[in-house]
Amino acid sequence: MPENEPFPWDIGVYDAHCHPTDTLASVADIPQMKATTLTIMATRGEDQDLVQQTAVSLSAKASQSKRDRVVPCFGWHPWFSHQILDDTTRPTAAENSTEHKSAHYAAVLTPSPADEQPFIDLLPVPKPLSELISETRNRLQQFPNALVGEVGLDRSFRLPSPWNPTDVNNRDEKLTPGSREGRSLSKYRVRPEHQRTVLKAQLRLAGEMNRAVSLHSVQAHGGVFEVLKELWAGHERVVLSRRKRDRQRDAEGAVSDDEDDDEDKMPGVSQSTDMPDLSGKSHRPFPPRICMHSYTGSVEPIRQFLHRSNPSDVYFSFSKLINFSGAAEKKVGDVIKALPGDRILIESDLHVAGAQMDDLLEDVARQICQLRGWELRHGVQVLADNWRRFVFG
Repeated sequence: MPENEPFPWDIGVYDAHCHPTDTLASVADIPQMKATTLTIMATRGEDQDLVQQTAVSLSAKASQSKRDRVVPCFGWHPWFSHQILDDTTRPTAAENSTEHKSAHYAAVLTPSPADEQPFIDLLPVPKPLSELISETRNRLQQFPNALVGEVGLDRSFRLPSPWNPTDVNNRDEKLTPGSREGRSLSKYRVRPEHQRTVLKAQLRLAGEMNRAVSLHSVQAHGGVFEVLKELWAGHERVVLSRRKRDRQRDAEGAVSDDEDDDEDKMPGVSQSTDMPDLSGKSHRPFPPRICMHSYTGSVEPIRQFLHRSNPSDVYFSFSKLINFSGAAEKKVGDVIKALPGDRILIESDLHVAGAQMDDLLEDVARQICQLRGWELRHGVQVLADNWRRFVFG
């Protein structure tokens, strides 16, 4: 593939994961971008409405071109999962009391900050999990193509230290509040079990709404797979041996009802019935499609995520910023070569829209095509088809 070969933007280039609402002023640059569609993530309380407003605004402008410039995604990132109170197993009548707030953070953070009340005082009043799920459901109902994201698990993240006067004075006013914004990190982490509770509730909602999910996983691929496996239990696809597949093919579908046992079920069909919701409509307690965003794991976990019995289709996206720098570049090369071609996505994972985002998308697409040995136009077409299948099914 010639290095100076013109990039085929005309085919359609899709960013599977980005955060332009973190720099709200840059959203105005999206209509002028070369990329076709941005899959925009929400992560915390400060940006759910911003993602929604961006989707409404750009959808109105896109009606003339008949293509959506953004696909909104609504979810609560594991970095902010401590702000969510699990009210699914106990009443929360006193959620606004100082004592209740202190008890919550003492329980979900490690080490427990029970003896550091000033740190707790600066944290927000926790939001009930039931309220988060209800609000997210309402947002998804407003946008039939919206995804759930960014959600996931993170074993390495530590909460930022409280704002000090220097931090405040040096703050970049262009950035949406709520993120780290350059602050030093504290010693506190969110307990893995609490992260799992918040993640699992959002994955169940994605199943209920039949929406794909963009999933964050840092030093937690095993934990993510365990959560998914728990939700998949009882819904696994039947995997036939080659001999049985050949026999079934020869029968050309003429299997009688009395032969419809476990051995003769079509591959890819769940043995279990779906769970009905309150309206009587059936759904499954897991998302139909999952994107492991900026995947940093090795080749081996891929085999688990892509096992033919898994009832969710799992995709893997890659970004220039996370995957193609330093020592990570060798590992990601092995992963991309090992993946099925129809499960690869590209992303920028950038917090600002515009030319820089376009450049990152082009760079990662070129590198993936080179690693896979794809002719550039063919590879960009494959990546575009993969994104459409991931988002729309």
